[in-house]
Amino acid sequence: MGQALACARPNDEQDFFNAVQAGDLDFVASALRLQPWMICRTTVFDRLSSLHVAASNGQLEVLSMLLDRTLYPDLLNRHRQTPLMLAAMHGKIACVEKLLQSGANILMFDSLHGRTCLHYAAYYGHSDCLQAILSAALSTPVADSWGFARFVNVKDGRGATPLHLAARQRRPDCVHILLDKGALVSATTAGYGCPGSTALHLAARRGCIDCVRELLAWGADRIQRDSAGRIPYVVALRRNHAACALLNPSTAEPLVWPSPLKFISELNPEAKVLLETALMEANKEREKDILKGTAFSLPRPAHSDGSVDDDDISEANDTELCCICFDQVCTIEVQDCGHQMCAHCTLALCCHSKPNPTTLCTPVPVCPFCRSNIARLVVAKSKTKEEGQGQQRLQAKEGKEVS
Repeated sequence: MGQALACARPNDEQDFFNAVQAGDLDFVASALRLQPWMICRTTVFDRLSSLHVAASNGQLEVLSMLLDRTLYPDLLNRHRQTPLMLAAMHGKIACVEKLLQSGANILMFDSLHGRTCLHYAAYYGHSDCLQAILSAALSTPVADSWGFARFVNVKDGRGATPLHLAARQRRPDCVHILLDKGALVSATTAGYGCPGSTALHLAARRGCIDCVRELLAWGADRIQRDSAGRIPYVVALRRNHAACALLNPSTAEPLVWPSPLKFISELNPEAKVLLETALMEANKEREKDILKGTAFSLPRPAHSDGSVDDDDISEANDTELCCICFDQVCTIEVQDCGHQMCAHCTLALCCHSKPNPTTLCTPVPVCPFCRSNIARLVVAKSKTKEEGQGQQRLQAKEGKEVS
């Protein structure tokens, strides 16, 4: 950025851009009072406006003042990049939010790679900027004109979606956010990487085990081939990455987040975190068996881990235990019936198998105690063991009667 500002301009213009870059609000305000046209000037080589300079350097106060003096927040630089793109690229979340509030267009493509601000936030791993842009997409004309799902899966000039870029750059947090917002896990590239690559191919290439975990947990296909006929396992194996063990099609399939289920899509944030954590824990238990070269076994309960504090076990023993596994504390309540289970057993109930790839239909689970339909899953109110004994006996009785 500093080199871009060192341009053959009169001293007053050079001083103005330097002040914008440094966040000198008083100097910038004084310069614009004396020479209002200065706001329209750009640097010589990169054609950066003062909005670009302020946004990319995170100078929120200067950016706010400049936005108050201009009617158009989407000025373009030499590569047809907007201030919003540069703010997302550099992770300046406050500037991203300010530009979005000022009506910046999130659906503009640059001439360098044909990318949007969403691509750049994902590529550089700025999950807060990514989240802000996705939130804005829900309440802007983009959702009506393009559709939110299409925006999340928008492709750049080489056919890469934001998910492809996040996986290629080892950004697991961004991968998770994009998948949660509807990114297509099976989408393939055109000219980015090897043509026909999925996000799983790209994560395998870089050996990012956290990205591989996320993608597999959202149903990524381990046997989908790129245009060279390679599955992700072969891509990882050629580079001696540890992730290749998880990608081996002959090993056990991981549990997949049951996103097609209506009550899963409507989870409140707290319940969602509990179940997502349980999913990752269950799949990591599978990984241990895979990495050891042993046969698949059911996930061991968390309390079997020697690292668990005895105080934690003692505390758990005073609370109501799940009457399916009789080991974990009940954290999830089924509504409308009110029966309770631990997060691990709830997840196992919902994740028997992957959705049918042709119909995307997943069998809808029912409460294992009363066989009633599951309307909602919420965080269970904690009960002591003594308070819950009566309900446990009732649940066990109902389970026997149903079976």
